[in-house]
Amino acid sequence: MALAEAYPILEYDPAREALINPPRKVPAGTVPEHAVLCFFYDVVQELVAEKQPRCVLENRWEDGPHPLYVLDWAGRPLAFGNPGVGAPLAVGFLEMVIAQGCRKIIVCGGCGVLEPDLALGELVVLTAALRDEGTSYHYLPPAREVPAHPAGVAALERTLQRRDYAYRLGKTWTTDSFYRETRDLIARRRAEGCSVVEMEAAALMAVAQFREVVLGQVVYGGDDVSGPTWNHRAWQEVREVRRALFELSAEACLSL
Repeated sequence: MALAEAYPILEYDPAREALINPPRKVPAGTVPEHAVLCFFYDVVQELVAEKQPRCVLENRWEDGPHPLYVLDWAGRPLAFGNPGVGAPLAVGFLEMVIAQGCRKIIVCGGCGVLEPDLALGELVVLTAALRDEGTSYHYLPPAREVPAHPAGVAALERTLQRRDYAYRLGKTWTTDSFYRETRDLIARRRAEGCSVVEMEAAALMAVAQFREVVLGQVVYGGDDVSGPTWNHRAWQEVREVRRALFELSAEACLSL
């Protein structure tokens, strides 16, 4: 039996049209081509309260609303929203964003660190993702990794350098199950060059490649899984980093 026949996840179908396709739900021109996908629910809520953006798409799904907003950022329109945690949910949001007209997208979020010297709050611009999740295999043929779009990486680097923020470039391990990050797997991923771990990047990069849009992603160092025991490091409490990362992502996005 061929490998693809043994494992359904490897049965890639390159057809451009599916039975259900992401619909355009708003008139053309309602949503700008630039968008920031922000995994920080608290930051998105702060921006909604402070900036009073327009809600252009409610996205009421079974787990609740995932609205898409548009605000004025440095004199230009910018779409933004919280895609939800996990590759399938985040990809559903990204598909909807693209269908509404977005073509230049920056994603910001947190990550676990696989390298002991990666400090809490340190920024990492993702250059590639190891595909240890399921969603990306529905968008690209089977492969070990998916590269980030070079234009997205370059835009983030330019912005961080201009703002004098320290950062590093890094490959991420995208996994579906944080409760199955075993010591052996962590060691293997580090040996492959992964410096961080999260749950969505490989899938988001795959969708961007399939839909032919530009997407870059930046994360900050959160909990530490590099040692013999897990260290949470209260990573969700570094509020100043979270808000700053959205603002940097917005600037990078609009530079595309």
